[in-house]
Amino acid sequence: MSFSDDLEDLKNIVRRLEESSLPLEEALVDFERGVSLVRRCQRFLSEAEQKITVLTTSAEENPKEIPWEGEEGESLR
Repeated sequence: MSFSDDLEDLKNIVRRLEESSLPLEEALVDFERGVSLVRRCQRFLSEAEQKITVLTTSAEENPKEIPWEGEEGESLR
């Protein structure tokens, strides 16, 4: 599942828990599923933040120039 799917599932769980009077057993199952989804979303966001940090840090410290070639091998240099 994607981050967006997990987030949508989490919203639905919260809505069910807030709006309905589920039996305790069902509410606990939904709550456990919600906690699992929150942890997975937090992990995804943490990994994304780390990747962004690595990319921006390496770009600042060691910028790389990638040559561009136009039609028929024409270079911009």
